[in-house]
This record gives sequence, structure tokens and C-alpha cells, in this order.
Amino acid sequence: MNKEYIEWIQELKHRISSSQIKAGLAVNAEMITLYWSIGKDIADKQENLGWGSKIVEQMSKDLKRELPGTKGFSRTNLFAMKQFYLFYKDSEFIHQVGGLIQNDTNAEKNQIVHQVGGQFDSGELVQQTARQLSKESILCKIPWRHHIAILQHCKDFESASFYIQQTILTNWSRNVLEIQLESKLIERQGKAFNNFEITLPKPQSDLAKETLKDPYKFDFLTIEADVQELDLEKQLTENITQFLLELGKGFAFVGRQYPLLIGERERKIDLLFYHLKMHCYVVIDLKMGTFEPEYVGKMNYYLTAVDKQLKTEIENPSIGIILCKSKNSIEVEYALQDMNKPMGISEFSFNELPQNLQRNLPTVEELENELKKLNNE
Repeated sequence: MNKEYIEWIQELKHRISSSQIKAGLAVNAEMITLYWSIGKDIADKQENLGWGSKIVEQMSKDLKRELPGTKGFSRTNLFAMKQFYLFYKDSEFIHQVGGLIQNDTNAEKNQIVHQVGGQFDSGELVQQTARQLSKESILCKIPWRHHIAILQHCKDFESASFYIQQTILTNWSRNVLEIQLESKLIERQGKAFNNFEITLPKPQSDLAKETLKDPYKFDFLTIEADVQELDLEKQLTENITQFLLELGKGFAFVGRQYPLLIGERERKIDLLFYHLKMHCYVVIDLKMGTFEPEYVGKMNYYLTAVDKQLKTEIENPSIGIILCKSKNSIEVEYALQDMNKPMGISEFSFNELPQNLQRNLPTVEELENELKKLNNE
């Protein structure tokens, strides 16, 4: 086959994939706007006609009879449609047509760009928009089951807005979204102590701040409370998929106990990553105890070595993250005060095995011996 044909096939592949994605989004938008309108009808009729909650159960039965084989109209889902409408009916999402997200790094929060034909300039137009959800609204950019998960966990519009935008930006599956909701990501993201504002230029400093969390939750691990740092590193790298999920989008694993030859001595970095969006190396130092000020000096040393030996001219300065079981805020603030290398300090947690269970659990060798005895009997 000639080169021209191969290139044409690849171009067709991209066009078909793009079309399939657009078709999927269009179908999803149609369903979300339908569910919105049904939810609005239920809420309006219950309020204006005095219909009780039993009408929803009757609706479900009648719709299933009239539309056999059609899914999505269970009693539970109909109530969810009503909740969906009531939760967002006064929100900025409803006045917004265009589905745009403005990521202003100088603002404290991402703001929704809302516009109707450029702008809306009357209360009548706002009311008209609220009566019908636009298919261009970002509420139509995520699947219905994602909305269900968000409504189950979020009590206010601000937190729901955060998870909707993160879902769109990071393409979370429903399982990943539920993990982030249950771990209260909104309360942890961007909360770590750091010196990024004085050590990194904008917008990298803002991106770095939003990348860090406090605390990091390694709940996918269930290990002894007195586990040593090397064992924790091993467990994290053996569960690298969950570890990367907790670190956040953009992290690529480079190595564990990564060796650097400094002078005539070999030094080893606990965990080394590369951040694809910030275009820099990220050094992670794990500490099983309470934060100590000397950890910052050691991290500064590692960052200097990485910048000199690994960083290229087109890459940004490396970033350090010190993860401790606990920390004192004042000590952390003092330790970071005059450091010229970018670093952040956070706590981490994991599921600890109860002490009595630790003592009673058999070792691998004991289990193997028992199996051998059974096989010989």
C-alpha cells in the first residue's frame, strides 16, 4: 500500500471517531434535556395542582405500559429527574448557552461563562431560559449517571459545579467520579502548604497549587500502622493505577528509589514522576512520622540534582512534594519561608489494620506450610 492511502485511512479513522463522539454527546444532551423537562413537569404539577408523591409511582407504571421496553422511567429515576430540576433551576448553568468553561488562573474559582445570544439583559429572558434547559449547557456534557452520583453527594451548587467541571476536564468515568466524591476531593485539592507563588512563574504556580491535595488518601491500601517507608513505596507502586488516580491527572510514573549519582555517592529518590501538563519532574518524599524541618533541606537538595541531571532547557523547574503522616502548620510555614525551590507539604492517610488483627494474621510462610500439610494428607 502506498503512503497516500495509509495517510487517508488514518484521516478517515480520526473523522469517524470524532463523528462518533459528537453523536454520543448529542444523544446524551437530548436525554438530559428530556429528563430536565420531565423533572420540571413533576415539580410544577405537584406545586400547582397539589399532586402528591404517589403520582410519580403511577407515572412510572403508565409510562412502562405505554412504552414497553423503554428504560429510564422507574419511580427512582423519575424522582431523580425532579431533584435534578429543583437543584439546578436557579443556577448559572441554566442561564448559560455555549457550554464554555473559563479557567481564569487569577480567580479563586473557575467561573461559568454564561451567555444567551451574547448576553441576557432582562429578567424575562432569564425566566424563559430557565423553562427549558439548553442542549449547549454544560449540564448536558456529562452522562445522567454522573449527575445521579453528584446529586447524592453534593448539598450545594458550588460543590456540584466543581465536580461537573472536573468531570468534563478530566473525562472521569462514573466509578472515578464516585471515588473523588467519597474522598471529598473539593475539600482537599489546592489545600497543601507550598511556596509556589514565590518560586514559580504564573500560570505554572497556579496549576501547581491546584495539583496538590491535603491530605492524600491512600485508602486503597490496608497495611500495618507501623509500616516502614520502603514498604509503603512498594505498596503504592504495586497499586500504581490507584496511586496515579489519587495524585491527579497529568502524572506519569518514572521510578521508585530512582538513583542519582551526586559526586561519588549514589542518592535515591523515593518516588519520581513527570507531570505532562506542567512539563516538569515531580519528586515525592515519603515520611512515616511527623514533619521535621530538615525534610525541606533534603528535598531542596534532590530538586537541585534533578534539575541539573534530568531537566532539559525546555522543561520547567522540578517540584517537590513531601508527604508525612502528620505536620504542624507553623513548622511547615517556617521551613518553607526562604526556600528557593518549589515544593509543597501534605499529609497522607491509609487504612490501618487493627493491632489485634495484625498479631493474629498468619504470615505467607505459615499459610504455605499449612497448604503443604493439607496436600500431604
